[in-house]
Amino acid sequence: MKRHAQILLLVLSGLGLLHASLFTDLCLRYVKEGMRPILIASGVLLLLLGLADAMLHPRQDGGDEHEGRDGHGHDHSTAPRVSWLLFLPALSLLFYAPPALGAYTASREAPKAVVEQEHFDPLPTTSPVLLTLTEFTSRVQQDREQAIKGRSVQMTGFVTPDKEGDGWYLTRIMFNCCAADAQSVKVRVYGPPALSADTWVTITGAWHPGGTLGTSSAPAALDARTVKKVDRPVNGYTDALPLIPS
Repeated sequence: MKRHAQILLLVLSGLGLLHASLFTDLCLRYVKEGMRPILIASGVLLLLLGLADAMLHPRQDGGDEHEGRDGHGHDHSTAPRVSWLLFLPALSLLFYAPPALGAYTASREAPKAVVEQEHFDPLPTTSPVLLTLTEFTSRVQQDREQAIKGRSVQMTGFVTPDKEGDGWYLTRIMFNCCAADAQSVKVRVYGPPALSADTWVTITGAWHPGGTLGTSSAPAALDARTVKKVDRPVNGYTDALPLIPS
C-alpha cells in the first residue's frame, strides 16, 4: 500500500467515525452513549493525521520510487497487499448501517440477573404506571409489599418470540460498554398474538399471577390489555423509559 493510499485510509476512517458518532446515531449500535465523545475525538484525530501526512509528504511516492528495494529488486517499503482489506471497515462506517441487535441476540442468551433490592419507593398514583422492564421484574420478584399487584403498568420494548414457538417476550437490550457485552431483560407477555420479531411496542397490562408475588418464584410476566406499535426509541440500548426520536 503506497503512502497516498495510507493517507486515504486515515481520512476515510476519520470521516467514518465522525459520520457514525457526530452526524448520525449509528455509533449507538456499537457502543453506549457515553462513548460518543471518545469516538468523535478519535475521528477528528485520524482526519487530522491524514491531512497532516498529505501536506508534509506530498511527493514521497514519486520521488522515492526505488527507496526500500533490496539487492534483488524487491520492494519492502510498502505494506502487504492484504492491508487493502482495511478499507472495508472504513467504508462500511460511511455507507453501510449494520442491523441493530435484537430478538436474535436476546433469544440466545440468558437474561440479565436483576440486582437485589431491599427497599422500594411507593408506586405513583397515576395509571398506568410507567416502568422499565428491570423495575417491573424487581417489583414482581422482590417487593414484599406486593405494590405491583392489581396495578396497571406500561412498558416499552421489542418483540422476541419464544424459542419453542410458544408465546413471546417484551425485551430490552443493554450495553455496559459496547455491543460485545450486551445483556437483555425480558418480560413474558400473555394475551395478544406477537407482532413480527424486533417490532417495538408499548404494552399496557397487569402482572400475570404465578408463584408468590414478591419472591423469586413469581414470573416476570404481563397480561397485556393493549399492544401498540411504536418507533424505536433513541435510547434503544438501555432499559430506561423511552426517549422518542426528535
